[in-house]
Amino acid sequence: MKMKRKNGFKVGLLALVLSLYGCGAYNFSGADIGTATTFQVNFFQNYADQSARSVIVPGLDREFTNALQEMINNLTSLSLTGSNGDLLYEGEIVEYKVVPMTATADQRTAQNRLTMSVNVRFFNNTKEDADFERRFSFFYDFDAAASLTSVQAVAHEEIFERLTQDIFNASLGNW
Repeated sequence: MKMKRKNGFKVGLLALVLSLYGCGAYNFSGADIGTATTFQVNFFQNYADQSARSVIVPGLDREFTNALQEMINNLTSLSLTGSNGDLLYEGEIVEYKVVPMTATADQRTAQNRLTMSVNVRFFNNTKEDADFERRFSFFYDFDAAASLTSVQAVAHEEIFERLTQDIFNASLGNW
């Protein structure tokens, strides 16, 4: 009886070790990093303020760059580097504007939409056929009675979350 218990323990321990070892190759983000070990996110310049309907937001470029770095850092085992990264993200903010979306019966704006778009160039130095250049865009709707300044923190959180997730999925998603 003692021998069966001892063998059962060994088999159970072996199964646990193998399953944990197997999890090393899998991650919940579905990221396919291949042989890459490092990533680099260059500063995303804000060129959106050059258009007529754009809103100028100091620090927007820095906030977005940091959000993208954090997303990749949190969802992969890659190390952030300042140069010569295996994976390189670069681009620019090309749109950041507020436009009225709906009107009331007396022709007043009832809801506004803040839209932000970024142009992204992705280079995978370990897998060249994965490179791309693409535009990503997302929006945040808010009550017209609220000022942009009063909703900006929440709007940025939601917009950045969606944009960085879309960029991550396009570059490393393995669905």
